[in-house]
Amino acid sequence: MDRKILDQAVRKAVEIRNNAHAPYSKFKVGAVIVTGSGEMFAGVNVENSSYGATVCAERTALFSAVTQGRKDIEAVIIASELEGKAVFPCGMCRQVLADFNPEMRVILVNAVTGLIEKEMSLSEIFPEHFTLR
Repeated sequence: MDRKILDQAVRKAVEIRNNAHAPYSKFKVGAVIVTGSGEMFAGVNVENSSYGATVCAERTALFSAVTQGRKDIEAVIIASELEGKAVFPCGMCRQVLADFNPEMRVILVNAVTGLIEKEMSLSEIFPEHFTLR
């Protein structure tokens, strides 16, 4: 991924995190999906009093891309902060993302510092995803 696009996506993920709706956990997450052509789609976590209805930022961003007809996912940038560290996507998000590109880059950003803490492929953090293919 082009460095300029990556830098923009990191800034966007950190900024959009402020829009998260996290009244229960207070754990805000911002995510940006980057397509093969460099388009960006942002999302935040949206909590619900019925916890099962909560949607993570990664899936919100992905669903936004898919809604716009984009399925060529190259990377997901995730801005979060818990006890001073960025956090990996949950298992449900890993599976949903894997359906689109198990080799996509997963880039974890500390939302407080704005710095990239980890970067790896989705298959490295989720090697045995479920598939019908």
